[in-house]
Amino acid sequence: MFDWRWDFTWEILPRLLAATGNTLIAAGLGYAIAVVFGLVLALAQRTPYRALTRIVRETVEFIRSTPLILQIFFIFYVGPQFGVTLSPWTAGMIAIGLHYASYLSEVYRGGLDSVPRGQWEAATSLNLSTSRTYYRVIIPQALPPSLAGMGNYLVGIFKDTPILSVIGVAELMHAANSVGAETYRFLEPYTLVGVIFLAISLPTAGAIRVFESWMRRKLGMN
Repeated sequence: MFDWRWDFTWEILPRLLAATGNTLIAAGLGYAIAVVFGLVLALAQRTPYRALTRIVRETVEFIRSTPLILQIFFIFYVGPQFGVTLSPWTAGMIAIGLHYASYLSEVYRGGLDSVPRGQWEAATSLNLSTSRTYYRVIIPQALPPSLAGMGNYLVGIFKDTPILSVIGVAELMHAANSVGAETYRFLEPYTLVGVIFLAISLPTAGAIRVFESWMRRKLGMN
């Protein structure tokens, strides 16, 4: 029978909202790592060194093909056996960052491949170095087509942060589990978690679409 307690809801809401801040921090830091390292992985697959390209490509496929929770466990629990002991927060951020960097590297690769070859030829005729060509010419043109995919993975990271609760990171789902374990009531905390995730994910996805449309108009791509 449906047994919703509003007094209990208002009692636990501040605790869940406080944990929401940790969830947003986790998603933000994980995404920052993924954005930067994903670009590194994408560029590393475009070097003239075939061995390096092959190694990076296989590494990306390996990360993409294994579950995020396994990677979190490996970094946090297996790492100490090799002398790498990390806090739950650090292990979680590294795992999320690397996992989504592998996906973003493919998004970047598609954006880089969309840049006409003539842009490289024009940069070469101006005696621009490879690094300056990427920084000044190629990457600025590759980013707009990549925005949709980058935005989707931002929302994806936010929705995957509850996985960090398995190693004790005090994010939103961890707080809900703690409330349930203390009070033996799970209806209210889990429902509130779902509402909070929707309240953040849906506006974020809408804002990303608006920003993508604005960027395309600004660059004359529509």
